[in-house]
Formats: sequence, C-alpha cells, structure tokens
Amino acid sequence: MNSVSRSLEANEAYLKDQFQHCSDIVFRSIMLRDEPRLLLVYLDGMTRLQGVEDNILKPLIYSGLPQGMDRIQSLAELFRRELLPLTNVKTEASLDGAVNHILQGSLVLLAEGHDSSLIAQLQDYETRSIQEPTKEATLRGSKEGFVENLRTNTSMIRRRIIHKDLKMESYKIGKYTQTEVVMAYIQGLAAESVLSEIREKLGTIEIDGIIDSAYIEEWIENSSFSIFSQIQNTERPDVVAASLLDGKVALVTNGTPFVLLLPITFWSGLQSADDYFERFVFVIMTRAIRFIMAFISFALPAIYVALSTFHPEMVPSYLMIGIATARESSPFPTVIEVFLMMVIFDALQEAGVHLPNQLGPVVSIIGALVIGQAAVEAGIISTPIIIVISLTGIAAYSIPRYSAALPFRLIRYLMLFISGILGFVGFAFGLIFLLIHLVTLESFGTPYLSPVAPFDGKRIKDMMIRYPYWIKKGRNRKGGSR
Repeated sequence: MNSVSRSLEANEAYLKDQFQHCSDIVFRSIMLRDEPRLLLVYLDGMTRLQGVEDNILKPLIYSGLPQGMDRIQSLAELFRRELLPLTNVKTEASLDGAVNHILQGSLVLLAEGHDSSLIAQLQDYETRSIQEPTKEATLRGSKEGFVENLRTNTSMIRRRIIHKDLKMESYKIGKYTQTEVVMAYIQGLAAESVLSEIREKLGTIEIDGIIDSAYIEEWIENSSFSIFSQIQNTERPDVVAASLLDGKVALVTNGTPFVLLLPITFWSGLQSADDYFERFVFVIMTRAIRFIMAFISFALPAIYVALSTFHPEMVPSYLMIGIATARESSPFPTVIEVFLMMVIFDALQEAGVHLPNQLGPVVSIIGALVIGQAAVEAGIISTPIIIVISLTGIAAYSIPRYSAALPFRLIRYLMLFISGILGFVGFAFGLIFLLIHLVTLESFGTPYLSPVAPFDGKRIKDMMIRYPYWIKKGRNRKGGSR
C-alpha cells in the first residue's frame, strides 16, 4: 500500500498514473503566497466545490494564511476547521485509499511537505426525485417510492421506524463497482440464524460488479435453479417498514430502487400493499378472488385440454356440443391450438412491456383483437380457446407482484403439455410434482409453504384472511407473509 509522500510531485505523479485516460478526474494545483503548494483532486460531475471555493480557496489565494500560524500543520488545521461546517473531513495516509475516495466523489487535498491527505466528503450528483412507484401502485397509502440513491432510501426507512434497534450494516460488493449494500433489520425481531446466513453469503460474493439488486438475489438465494423466487423485491418504503416489523431483513443496494426482502413464503407474492390499507372485510373477499385467479392462471388451459380431449363425459352435453361445433373447422388438435394462442398472448405481452409507453397498450389491444378475430374467422383457432386464453391472462394480471406471476407462465406450458398427453392423470401428476417442489423449498430457513406446511395456526390468520389490527396479537418473529 503506497503511503502519502511529503513530496507533492511524487503524490501527483502516482495519482496521475492511476488515473491515466480518465478525462473526468480533475487535478487542480493552487499556489499560495509564501506557503506550500496545494493539490486538489476530484471527480468532475460528482463533487460539490462551490462551498470550498467561496469559503476557503478564495480567501487563501488572496490573503494567504493567518499570521502567526505554523506552515504545514496550520494549513491542514485550517482546512479541517473551515471544512468542518460544510462536510465530514478526515485524513488518509494511503494514496490507494485516496484513489478510492476520489472515485466515490470525495475531494482529496494534498499539501507540499505533509504526509497525509485530507478527504472532504462533498459528493454531489444528479439523482431522480422521489416519485410514486410505477410497479406497485396502490389506491391508498404512501405515494413515495425508492430511488437510486442509497442514503435517500435508508432515510425513508428511518423516517418510518424511529427506534434505536433498527440496524443498518454496510457491505461493499463488486471488484470494480464497489457497490454499497446495506442490510437493514430490527434487532430482537429478526432471527439471528437468518442474519448470520445473510452475512455469510454476502461475504462470499465474488463478482466484478453489482448493477442491480437482482445480482445479489441470484447469489444468496437458497435454490438458484428453482423458478420460484425466494426473495421478494419492492420499491415501496412502507412495505419495507412493515416487513421489518414482521421480523424480515431488507437489503438496500446503491444504484437501484428495488429493495430485497427475506425470508419470504409462497403467499407473500399473492399479497398486496392495499391489503393493509383497506378495510379487512373487503380484503378477505379480494384475497379469496386472488387465490382463485392464481390457480386459474396456470391450470385453466390444461383443464380445458384435458376435458375436451380426454374426458368429454365430464362436460355437460349441451356445452360439449357447442365446443365441438366451434372446433369443427379447426385443422389443429386442441393442445396445439391452445399452445399457439398462449405463445401469441405472451408475445403481445412482451411487446406491450418493451415498446414506448404511448405504443405499448395500443399494440397489445389492437394486436389481440386483430389476430384473435382473424384467426377465428379463418378457422385456425376456435372461439372457446380465445375465451380460455383471455381468462387465463386476466387471472395472471390479478397477481399483485410481477415476479410472483412469472413462475405461473412457465408452469402453464408444462401443465398444458402433460395434460395434452395424459389428460387429468397428467394434470394430477403435475400438481403433485409442483407441491413436492414447493414443500421442499426454503427461504433462509423458512419453509416456502409455511404456515400451511408446516401448519402454524397463529401465523395462518394473516395468510388467507386479513384480521383487524385490534384482533392481531403478538408478532411473527420468523418473517411471516406480508
């Protein structure tokens, strides 16, 4: 590790060697009357210099140091004393440490004859203002959403939980990005076993850079190859605060508005922030509808294929006659028709997501109407299949969290194919394998299907229904559903 030299030229030469071909690194040399030369090094666009120039540099250049003060020690003391009202100031004896501070937006001050540098934390760069979350919009509740600035996000959590037991541990991850990640939890509510596991996994991450919290999610989750996410992401501070009060842990990553929450259960993805802002009577009804829609989102196409192809006797005769009449001109088997419509539906959905905001809804709606109507009139697709796929899409959109709905899109295809081969027998096998996978899955020591499997009567009351706050008693200290 290179120490700061008393020779300013040697220090300058080392820093310029480290920052070769870096046009945004500024080296600013200042000559004072009868005093040592100063060197200011900072990152243009990330450092705020207005206060330093007005309060320190201009008086020094025009008036010099106050009379009666030592040359070297007084210079450092002067900067330390004058900068203190403006920002946090500390000394750094290592040039490598000074390089890291420069890259983080701090101002580094070096003086001739002084063997340490002064670090002034004057980070200042453009950030997005706090806005309403677009991914998790609610009818009632806070309209604040996380932004890309880490300290802004942690302050929004602090404003909601004003207690000394709210802890925030900082980690630097990424060889090149050195991204700061904060682990937030409430001491006494979060399980120590979960905290120990998270600390261990964060310490073992070896990666060149962290661009988004999704990078961390893939590194630390228990079953990386499972299609079900064991970590929830959110951009709502109120959801994070409520989860911390439930004993969960939050990972706040610099540079992204999405905060990770863990541990979670399968039921967490089926719950909305509005569930805790609306009256509990209506929430009970909407949750029941949501659970039914979640099942329909992956099972309805498979059930339709199994009934119409293998078990027509289970369908009322007048309805089966109508389905057979509608399919009379179709050249493809039922399973192929359903598969084609599912692919088209998913393609329209992806087009609507990635196109500009003004074009996305138009393309999705017009594409669905034109393609669906044309396919029916041409006799390629039967009308009942259009209805089945439409209901399936509506059911998928009723799942509050986008990441929770993604696994159902894949399961939909798997259930379709196995039902198209074996009928309801294949559908039953598919459900059994799905349940086996969910039962064996864990999120940082918490069973994924808890409190249903294993059954916990105290925690299950907030899964299927939302009890009034005046009925709830105790806390879930293992990170329950929210």
